[in-house]
Amino acid sequence: MPDTTPEQRLKQLGIVLPTPAAPVANYVAAVISGSSLVVSGQLPLVDGKLLTTGKLGDSVAVELAVEAARYSMVNVIAQVKAAIGDLSRVKRVVRLGGFIACTPDFTQHAAVMNGASDLAVAVFGDAGRHARSTVGVPSLPLDSAVEVEGLFEIG
Repeated sequence: MPDTTPEQRLKQLGIVLPTPAAPVANYVAAVISGSSLVVSGQLPLVDGKLLTTGKLGDSVAVELAVEAARYSMVNVIAQVKAAIGDLSRVKRVVRLGGFIACTPDFTQHAAVMNGASDLAVAVFGDAGRHARSTVGVPSLPLDSAVEVEGLFEIG
């Protein structure tokens, strides 16, 4: 893996990055400040449609939410590529933030967010190992079950 680029790893994983989603309100999808790139929260859009809606602990199974977190991360990576052009410019995935729409008694947030974290490591190798926060929330935009944001060091 050390001799492969993030783009080559995506290809090996069978992932084609989608056209990045446009912001739905008064914000931008990504901001570069110095060597930092911040990507706004991304939903699990697949072909322009949400992979799943609803809440964990109610109508959404953990396994589906893990897949949703992975798709959200695909969309984060698509925003990174749109912002910097070449994913090899990513020196480090510094932090991922995960938001899980769930019932108050749901406690498997970390397992869900592993869908995003595992993909970050698969695509960026050791540079993909990151700090992370994952929180449960009562609702997310468009009734999405998952949302993922990211902070990257770029060169």
